[in-house]
Amino acid sequence: MGIYNFYAPTEVLLGKGAESETGRMVRKYGGTRVLLHYGSGSVIKSGLLNRIKQSLEEEGISYVELGGVVPNPHLSKVYEGIELCKKEGVDFLLAVGGGSTIDSSKAIGYGLAEPDKDVWELYDKKRKAAGCLPVGVVLTIAAAGSEMSDSSVITNTETGEKRGYSSNYARAKFALMNPDLTKTLPDYQTQAGCTDIIMHTIERYFVQGNCMELTDQIAEGLVRTVMQNALILHQDPENEKARAEVMWASSLSHNGLTGIGHDTKDFSSHRLEHEMGGMFDVTHGAGLAAVWGSWARYVYKECLPRFVRFAEKVMDIKRTDGMDDEQFALAGIQAIEQFFHQIGMPVNMKELGIEPTEEQLHEMAAGCSRASGGKLGSAKVLVEEDMYNIYKMAL
Repeated sequence: MGIYNFYAPTEVLLGKGAESETGRMVRKYGGTRVLLHYGSGSVIKSGLLNRIKQSLEEEGISYVELGGVVPNPHLSKVYEGIELCKKEGVDFLLAVGGGSTIDSSKAIGYGLAEPDKDVWELYDKKRKAAGCLPVGVVLTIAAAGSEMSDSSVITNTETGEKRGYSSNYARAKFALMNPDLTKTLPDYQTQAGCTDIIMHTIERYFVQGNCMELTDQIAEGLVRTVMQNALILHQDPENEKARAEVMWASSLSHNGLTGIGHDTKDFSSHRLEHEMGGMFDVTHGAGLAAVWGSWARYVYKECLPRFVRFAEKVMDIKRTDGMDDEQFALAGIQAIEQFFHQIGMPVNMKELGIEPTEEQLHEMAAGCSRASGGKLGSAKVLVEEDMYNIYKMAL
């Protein structure tokens, strides 16, 4: 057994009214001049932003605002945030929203830590980060897990590239998580978030090499819990308990817990989706659902024991007489696609609403190959031809 590093320094407050602790937590972690970074008008209309401002003011903490973060957050907004923070003397970044806002805040933090360098060089894998301004989170969407992860994803709209970067420097100092704040989300966004949580977990599950039994059981339990509560929320979006279960799962799915004791991780589906997101600006979780089944059918023979285990332990498939391991694994893949349909998620690109041309399929495969250094994955190592084949299957 090798040495596995689990580092999850983010302080979490989970429960009703957690956002009321914002000022105290910013003060605790050294913030005196804050950037309030958020997306659209929803945090304003709900009154959340005003409650956060009040909490900061009660602690004597000043702030400036930068809204307008969009899904698949843009590099241009990151640059805008860097310049604003320089001008205003900001020393703490507060992300109010979901993964897009958190990722944008992390990127701004990287840029402020090295103000004489282009932050995109990190995402373009041209250098490594040397630091990041401290980030805190008031979470409003359970999905990306960025509130406890070391990763962020930014889209360069000029080049059409969607790229991720990971560093412990950017881990949030704290995450304030009130499940009630997610109740205003449209069902499509809730279910796309649940899909992303599932994918973060199984990207660490379908791997080659050693795996730890306890970690497998944690991952399997997490996926089953998210599936159960996604179905509840599809019918009853006000269900408080289900909201809390999904919100906590979001954090645990991407803070490294579900990969401890595993020799590798895969993340092929995420990389494949990044190219789709960069080109077509699709909702991330829905894009993952659209490509995952094709990826799974392309690689399952190379990782058959893991797919068999998943079918039994997560999808509760019963083996019928004469059913061999391949048929059993395929039944598990089909079952999760049926679940995606139950919660309104697509299982191919047509259902996602995009129809890439042959040229665009090759362009996405080439981009995915470049971003991954020519090879990608663990369940089955993919090269550019494989990536193209998976995209083709997913049409």
